[in-house]
Amino acid sequence: MGEPVAVIGVGQGKQAKRREVTIGALVREAVAAALEDAELGLGEVDAVVLSKTPDLFDGVMNPELYLADALGACGLPVTRVFTGGSVGGHAAIYGAHLIQAGLARRVLVAAYSKESEGNFTWALSRPLPFSAKLGAGAGGHFAPVIREYIRRAQAPEHIGWQVAVNHRRNALRNPYAHIHMPDITVEKVRDSPMLWDPIRYLESCPSSDGAAAIVLTGGDDIGAPARPPAWIHGMSWRTETGHFAGRDEVNPRAGAECAADAYRQAGITDPAGEIDLAELYIPYSWYEPMWLENIGLAPPHEGWRLVDAGDTRFEGRLPINPSGGVLSGNPTGATGLVRFLEAALQVRGLAGDRQVPGARRAIGHAMGGASQFHALWVVGGDRPDA
Repeated sequence: MGEPVAVIGVGQGKQAKRREVTIGALVREAVAAALEDAELGLGEVDAVVLSKTPDLFDGVMNPELYLADALGACGLPVTRVFTGGSVGGHAAIYGAHLIQAGLARRVLVAAYSKESEGNFTWALSRPLPFSAKLGAGAGGHFAPVIREYIRRAQAPEHIGWQVAVNHRRNALRNPYAHIHMPDITVEKVRDSPMLWDPIRYLESCPSSDGAAAIVLTGGDDIGAPARPPAWIHGMSWRTETGHFAGRDEVNPRAGAECAADAYRQAGITDPAGEIDLAELYIPYSWYEPMWLENIGLAPPHEGWRLVDAGDTRFEGRLPINPSGGVLSGNPTGATGLVRFLEAALQVRGLAGDRQVPGARRAIGHAMGGASQFHALWVVGGDRPDA
C-alpha cells in the first residue's frame, strides 16, 4: 500500500441545527480541535482537503474560497472533493494519497454541512428530463430499494425498527450526536409516521449542521505523538454510474469491490471475524443489514439475522455505529468523514463513553449519491509494517 499513513488528530463539533454560528466558525471549531489533538498549529500542514456536498444544499457557492481563513489554508494547496454523501470518506483517502504520492507530509482534511440554511429535499427533487416530478427527496429514492431487499431476504418488518433503536441508544453515549432519545423503543419507531413506505420517521436520518476534521501524517514523520495514532491498514474507493440496465442497487458491485480491495490491503480474509466494530453510512435503518452484506460482514440475505440476534448492538460481537451513526446526526458533507474519524478514535482508545472495549481494528465506511459512490478504510492501533 506504500508508505504507512496515520491519523494523529481528530476534531468535530456538535451536530445540530446551529443557526448561531457561521459556516466559517463551524469549520474552524473542528479544525482547531484536530490540530490541538495533533499538537500542531495553523501553518504546520502542507496541504488541505475540503469535503463538501453540492453547493445547492446550503446555498454557498465555491466555499473552498470563502473558507481559506477558517481552514488555515492561506498559502497552501487546497483541493475540494465532491462525491455526494460519501465525500468525507473520499476526502480522507485523497489526503492519504497525497502523502503516499510524496506531495505532502502532513495533510488537514476538513468537512462540513450547514443544512439549516438550505433546503436539502428541494435540492434532491429537481426535475430530470423525461421523468415525473415527484418531490420525493432522498427517501423517495431509497424506499423501493429497501423494499426489494426485504423481499429478497425475506426479512421481518421489525428489523428496521430495531436498528433505529440500537443506533439511537448508542447516540446517548456520544455528546456530538444530533439526536438524543433516551425513551426510544421499538414500539415508538413502529408507531412513528410513515414517510416513504417502508421507511418511517424514526427510521430516517435527521438534517444536521456539523463539521469534522482530521490530520494525517506519513509514518516517517510521525515522531512521538502524545496520544496514540490510528494507522490506515487498507483504504479504497469505487464508483459505478447511478443508472444503467441491470444495476443491482440493493447490493452495489462498487461497494463490494471497494471493501474487498481494502481488506486485501489490510490482509483480512475473514472480515466479520477480524474486525472489532464498524462505523457504516446508514441514512435509513434498513441499510444496516444491506451494507453488512454488501461489504462482506454477513452472507447474502443474512445481514438482518445479525440484527435480530443482537450481534450488532453496542454489547454485541460486532458493534455497528457505536457513535449513533447517521441516524443520530447527518451533516451530509461531513458524515462520511465522521464515520472514518469515529473508527480512528476507537482504535486509538479515545472514544470516551462510546469506546468499544479492546477495539484494535475498525471500519470507516461512506456511501453517496444513488449508492454509486463508495469509500472504506480499515484502521488499526498497530503500525501495519511493524
